[in-house]
Amino acid sequence: MKFSILALLPALISGATAAPKPAGTLAKRDAPKVYLAGDSTMAKNGGGAGTGTEGWGQYLAYSLDIEVINDAIGGRSARSFTNEGRFQAIIDVVEPGDFVVIEFGHNDGGSLSTTDNGRTDCFGDGEETCISPTTGETVYTFVFYEVEAGKALQAKGANVIMSSQTPDNPWETGTFVYEPTRFVGYAKTAADAIGASYVDHGQYVADRFEALGATAVDAFYPNDHTHTSPEGADVVSAAFVKSVLCANDGLAAHVKNATSSVPGSCV
Repeated sequence: MKFSILALLPALISGATAAPKPAGTLAKRDAPKVYLAGDSTMAKNGGGAGTGTEGWGQYLAYSLDIEVINDAIGGRSARSFTNEGRFQAIIDVVEPGDFVVIEFGHNDGGSLSTTDNGRTDCFGDGEETCISPTTGETVYTFVFYEVEAGKALQAKGANVIMSSQTPDNPWETGTFVYEPTRFVGYAKTAADAIGASYVDHGQYVADRFEALGATAVDAFYPNDHTHTSPEGADVVSAAFVKSVLCANDGLAAHVKNATSSVPGSCV
């Protein structure tokens, strides 16, 4: 992987300032930024350019008074985002006071028994390890990858928000069914392990989709049961904003909307 498991707390390099800062002081920029780390459900173009889909991260900026940098990319898991150096790229540029939203789960499942797609995490919620049957790589758990990235980001002074994965179309069968995957619980475990914020984005999306009904929600999924249309992505983004407001997370101070103006109820 691109950032060392043994050296995940990078040195803090102080920039030149008009007046020297006390040792150990981290200077905040005038306005924080929000970095998004996730998969296609969050990423620009959603399921791919030209597919008529969009990731919810593309709409978050409309609800905030600070800049949003969407670093999510399709097909990634907590493991592959780590191994490709994508977490490290955010760690390298994040500054004190910035926010980083981490949301994975759609690509983290599967088995490492006989093959390895490069995305599957080792099963478990702690420091369990597996050996890739394809490459011989030591593979860690979803929780481990998120915790290690979160600790490195916190060491740079960032506010980390662990967000649970969004659901696939819960109306797909004609009857509303929402059964959170194990990665929803894993995201909270990772947040608790490092004292990061946690929002149950998946539950907030599910509640909104149940209220909107099958006809409306089915139209949000033009190609499959995972990737949303622009209209669906907008609803999913609003659900994230609602979860932040209800949790009274630090990011809530930068939300333009009052809690009562965002559809849905706090859970």
